[in-house]
Amino acid sequence: MKALWTLNPYFWRYKWLLLSGILFVLLSAAFSVFPAVYIREAFDEVAVAISGRANADAQRSLALRDALILYSALILGLSVLKGIFTFLMRQTLIVMSRHIEYDLKNAIYSHYQKLDMGFYRRNSTGDLMNRISEDVSRTRMYIGPALMYTINTAFATGLTLTFMFSVDVKLSLMTLAPMPILVWCIYRVSTLINQRSHAVQSQQSAISTLAQETFSGVRVLKAFGLEAEQTERYAESANKSFHQNEKLFRVNALFMPLMLLLVGASTLIAVWVGGQGVIEGRLSPGVIAEFIYYVNLLTWPIASIGWVMSMVQRAEASMQRINDFLHVKPMVESPAKAYTPKTILGEIVFEGVSYTYPDSGIVALKEFSATLSPGETVVIVGKTGSGKSTIGLLLNRVMDPTEGRITVDGVDIRDWDVTTLRRAIGTVPQDAFLFSDSIAENIAFGTLDATRDTVEAYAEFAHVAEDVRGFPKGFDTVVGERGVTLSGGQKQRVSIARALIKEPPMLILDDALSAVDTDTEVSILSGLKSKLQGMTALLITQRLSCVHLADRIYVLDEGALVQEGKHTDLLRQQGIYAELYLLQNPDTQIA
Repeated sequence: MKALWTLNPYFWRYKWLLLSGILFVLLSAAFSVFPAVYIREAFDEVAVAISGRANADAQRSLALRDALILYSALILGLSVLKGIFTFLMRQTLIVMSRHIEYDLKNAIYSHYQKLDMGFYRRNSTGDLMNRISEDVSRTRMYIGPALMYTINTAFATGLTLTFMFSVDVKLSLMTLAPMPILVWCIYRVSTLINQRSHAVQSQQSAISTLAQETFSGVRVLKAFGLEAEQTERYAESANKSFHQNEKLFRVNALFMPLMLLLVGASTLIAVWVGGQGVIEGRLSPGVIAEFIYYVNLLTWPIASIGWVMSMVQRAEASMQRINDFLHVKPMVESPAKAYTPKTILGEIVFEGVSYTYPDSGIVALKEFSATLSPGETVVIVGKTGSGKSTIGLLLNRVMDPTEGRITVDGVDIRDWDVTTLRRAIGTVPQDAFLFSDSIAENIAFGTLDATRDTVEAYAEFAHVAEDVRGFPKGFDTVVGERGVTLSGGQKQRVSIARALIKEPPMLILDDALSAVDTDTEVSILSGLKSKLQGMTALLITQRLSCVHLADRIYVLDEGALVQEGKHTDLLRQQGIYAELYLLQNPDTQIA
């Protein structure tokens, strides 16, 4: 239950719903027990009339009729009151559980967005989705139904036992004799429920991951013609989940037979022992009916023990999985007193920056030092795996350097407010990602308040407006998940428009034109120079078509800075830059 204790702050937040719900539970349970007393008295009245000890005259018959009508009215009235308070009980506790479910999902979603990229590399998307949906739903079952029935069971059982023992101790003890057997069985089975619930949830995450990967990679799957093989993999995973669920439900299936055995044995004992008490003159006939009512009244509380136990065990397993992520501290977060300037100039300085990826141990960057003055355009080039993209990630503070530091306007970016820093940088990633929304909304995502005219203007600049207008719905075209309806080049151009529309003081283009044809690339780059006026730009690329924009060029090789300077100076040097340029422009003659 330790994992479930973390829900206590949510209970406190909705304490009035909780307290009123508990009150309604108690009242509902109380009104369900009291009819037993009137059932006993009604049976006793009938028994007296039948025994002949009362005169069978009209006056006595009318008195019996009036008594039975009174008892019937009381029993009916108590039942109506029980129904009313049962309704109110559900309207408070179940509604409270929905509020907490809403808050918990928002808390998880918010926490997910704070976690660093290393966390997402270590965990699958399917597992993340399963914890925010399936696990939260199972936790809600503890917050609402399980809590409600636990309180109801505890109070109803306690009140029923009080009434039973006040009538006859011996009959009560004999009637309740099967109870310890059931309690012992529940105790033994609960451990199995917990273990198998963990296994079921883990396998559910595996299925979600496999399905998510299949849908995201459906193009590759179809290209290789492996639909049947992937379906078989999914069937194997689903079959494993089926068997694990089967093991869990086999354990849960034990509770119903045990409950029926308890009810049958207790009813038999109540009739047998109660009958002997009536013969001895110690008990009235109505007591037997009263105790049969009590036994049936205890049926649901006893039956719900197994169901509630199962829900609590599943909720505990799910909440533990949720806490595993909620307790993960983000590697990158704003300091207590974060730097939030009103004006950003855009001076960027890398001072002996090194970075090693913690999961793989790969050294991506080695003591990189560079300075970008405000409004300056710098191009970083290098072969694949030379550490170019790592520089962009570090500047965006997606991760922090393992050595050295990066400053913006003279302040270490680790002292900046993370949100302020990232909003000051327009980024076009190497792998252009679009949301499942319209093209206009994807471009306006950079500002969230851009007008349609502004959106179209930046689409013109990114040379994607003509393509968009060719679509049936134009800028209102929904691009589909991850922009699947657009080509790679179209996605990159939409990403460029999205980054520039916010007019940031700093810009990072990480191989942002790799999927664009040469003519379009030249057109975009030619127009880009005017847009970069006053903007500190970091252009990361393998293609050297944008070198004419550069005030300075940095060349990386295996994470280390090996060359820097202007284009013409680097061409004269016999190094990596000249090799790359000649490979891409074989007809060029170097003086």
